[in-house]
Amino acid sequence: MTLSKALPRRMPSPVRTAAPAAGGSVVELDRAPQRKGRFEALSADKLRGGYYTPEDVAAWMCRWAVRAAYESVLEPSCGDGAFLCSAARRLIELGATSTHAAEQVQGVELLPAEADTARRRLSATTGQESRAAVATADFFEWWTRHGGRRFSAVVGNPPFIRYQSFPEPARSRAMAIMQGLGLRPNKLTNIWVPFVVAAAELLEPGGRMALVVPAELLQVTYAAQLRAFLTERFAHLDVVACNELFFDGAEQEVVLLLAEGALPNRVAGNVCRVAVTEAETVAGLLQAEPSSLLARAENKDVRGDREKWLKYFLTSLEIGLMRELRAHPRIVEFGALAEVDVGIVTGANEFFVLRGSEVATRGLGGLTHPLVSKSAHLRGALLSGDEWEALAGRDERVHLVNIRAGARGRIPASAAAYVAEGEGKGVHEGYKCSIRTPWYHVPALWNPDAFLFRQIHDFPRLVLNGASAASTDTIHRVRSRGVAVTTLVAGAFTHLTAASAEIEGRSYGGGVLELEPTEAERLLVPDGAAMAAALPLAECDVLVRSGRLAAALAENDRLVLRGALGLSEGECRALRGVWTRMQGRRFARGRSSRKRA
Repeated sequence: MTLSKALPRRMPSPVRTAAPAAGGSVVELDRAPQRKGRFEALSADKLRGGYYTPEDVAAWMCRWAVRAAYESVLEPSCGDGAFLCSAARRLIELGATSTHAAEQVQGVELLPAEADTARRRLSATTGQESRAAVATADFFEWWTRHGGRRFSAVVGNPPFIRYQSFPEPARSRAMAIMQGLGLRPNKLTNIWVPFVVAAAELLEPGGRMALVVPAELLQVTYAAQLRAFLTERFAHLDVVACNELFFDGAEQEVVLLLAEGALPNRVAGNVCRVAVTEAETVAGLLQAEPSSLLARAENKDVRGDREKWLKYFLTSLEIGLMRELRAHPRIVEFGALAEVDVGIVTGANEFFVLRGSEVATRGLGGLTHPLVSKSAHLRGALLSGDEWEALAGRDERVHLVNIRAGARGRIPASAAAYVAEGEGKGVHEGYKCSIRTPWYHVPALWNPDAFLFRQIHDFPRLVLNGASAASTDTIHRVRSRGVAVTTLVAGAFTHLTAASAEIEGRSYGGGVLELEPTEAERLLVPDGAAMAAALPLAECDVLVRSGRLAAALAENDRLVLRGALGLSEGECRALRGVWTRMQGRRFARGRSSRKRA
């Protein structure tokens, strides 16, 4: 069977997971998925994570993780036993007897039917009956009972389920384990994180861990503690990424986390080496011996949990440059010059965001606010009032319904009719609308100084708001902290900010870069005085509109980075290289995703 045909259609998260009920019985989520409230829209596969790692990927990872015939191996969420059987075959290949191989592997699986399948597969692989090799249990409950047992290696594909979707009591057990180990989980913590943490704690000194994990490990804030934990727990970490998505139709990119040299305990300040290896294709990766492939990687020193590991796709010289620039006395985080906030969350854009023709039909004139509702409305580096009027003239959806009660709590008759129409359609029952009073009163309506794209194709573009418009949550709102907004917008057009965005942002399988407000505020920019040397905003605007972004960046590199900050031409060239390399990587993954789709 070819790899492409074997790959699952979604993000591989083999959580074949059911929650033991309060009385100890097991509720199988694939038979009785929780579909109440926020679970209603989730498929059974989403709830139980029934997506499996192809056997050839599991075998490749076990070749790296299992190195001697006497070693013991744990798979903490074993599903139908793909990793478990690969580990047993690897032990036999290294010289273990079939009997010993069956005894040296341990799987944990919550669903009884899946656990039985894993046992049958393992028996067929080793020729030995070993029911104890697969425990039917919640891993976190099993962990508390078997915490004293240690393994030479941990392999597998831990669950990938949002905190809110993971059933109790397994979720509480997982969070308690993390807290007991000194970590601080929250409601953003995905369940794969405590699986990795708990599994690492079961390794003997010098042990190894080979796991399929979301690429979020490299970039999201909720995984920052895990990044710190791993660097304090292991001597060396290899991350294997692929420019072709590992899993066909995956909703998120995944990477292979290969951790070795487990320390007896966490060591603050441990000198851990992180290496990132990129493969062009999955087939090419699987054809290479793990040791040969990893030998090509350049080791880099880790610096704390605030640094995203996306940085480790760069060379040591490039990483050093980015660190030096962050410490430069005249380079600051964007948050020092401006506040970034999400756009307006209406709760029901189809009701609140209207075309001019709809406003006229419903008699809502005077009851709307100018709005930009998508990035396509922002073509250059500034949005003028005339340009917004042109959008309205083309009947774009640029009117935000802004109904406010009068002094006696009354609203105009036309507004009351429109509110009644919305209630007839159940708009007021949506979550965001249902938690505010009155439901049709959109909160946090204010006009920003500038807009910042939340989802970025090429560059984290700032756009001056000359139209006194608001924006929906597809576009961030920016308020200057004392710097002239024209200076702020024009001065951000440099390769310094471009390179910084690729590291601070997050990219998924589709190739788009996304910046949340806290990430946007960490972007590196020149200080306000240096920004004042930039191209005039009107010139930036002309260049951007004509598709000459590269020219605007190059000229501001000359004026701001080299002229005002004193960076060398080589440093500016290196920043451009960081931007284009990281951008090219996500573009390649986006093309791969579209091709498979």
